[in-house]
Amino acid sequence: MPFRRLATARPFFTLGLVVVGWLVVPIAVKTFLRASFFELTAPVTIATSYAGGAQDVWALRLHSQGELIEAGRDLTRLNSSYEFSVQQNTELQGQIARLEGLLRLPPFGDYRLEHARVARREFSGWWQRIVIRKGRNFQIPVGAPVVFSGGVVGRVTEVGALTAVVELITSPNLRLAGVVEGDTRPISFQGGLNPTFGPPRGIVEFVPLDVFASPTATKRLVTSGLGGVFPPGLTIGEITKADLGPDGLFKNGEVKLDERLGSLTEVTVLVPLNPE
Repeated sequence: MPFRRLATARPFFTLGLVVVGWLVVPIAVKTFLRASFFELTAPVTIATSYAGGAQDVWALRLHSQGELIEAGRDLTRLNSSYEFSVQQNTELQGQIARLEGLLRLPPFGDYRLEHARVARREFSGWWQRIVIRKGRNFQIPVGAPVVFSGGVVGRVTEVGALTAVVELITSPNLRLAGVVEGDTRPISFQGGLNPTFGPPRGIVEFVPLDVFASPTATKRLVTSGLGGVFPPGLTIGEITKADLGPDGLFKNGEVKLDERLGSLTEVTVLVPLNPE
């Protein structure tokens, strides 16, 4: 009987030794082991991502010719719209440059756009982070903002040789300063506790008392440019609720984020041309 008890307790005893051993390991060793594991698993992550892309390509080959023709027509319409938008953007950039010259304003910090494919997304951290298929091999820096067509995605928190980790805007660990569109007073935004596959939401604090929002009369929240990470004017989400806070000086509220954040396949990293 004692031998049976000893055999039953042996796995727990071994686990306890491992936990105690890990706790006494120096921080430098833990950091090295974590970085080494991240680099070793990067090729597997990239290979899995490429295999998924190939699977999507072969799935598209199963569509009928009529469906492909219709998709080609839709793509042609989108290309025409984008070409017109590019022309408008070029004209607006020229006007901004002329105004900066007339008013002797310093030029706004430029970014290099680096498009990247999403390589991995963990179910346990669906709204916390993603891994993209570019890293130091494309000069991706830690802290770089990440965006998509709907606005802010998050910021780069870890960079490896071939991959990088992006902390999502839906994560409670991410905070940034925003403003209501058309206003200049900063508001604190933070990601919320979002369930996996649920609608993404965030929270706001220090909302001015004269700002009113409801599900039927939302307020668009955009980046303020404060903090030097995100350029101003990027969409964060829609404020759907603003109630008086406990201090009575500001309001607290909820922000509805873009649902496409849950199905990202491509993102764009804004790499600063002048990091200093």
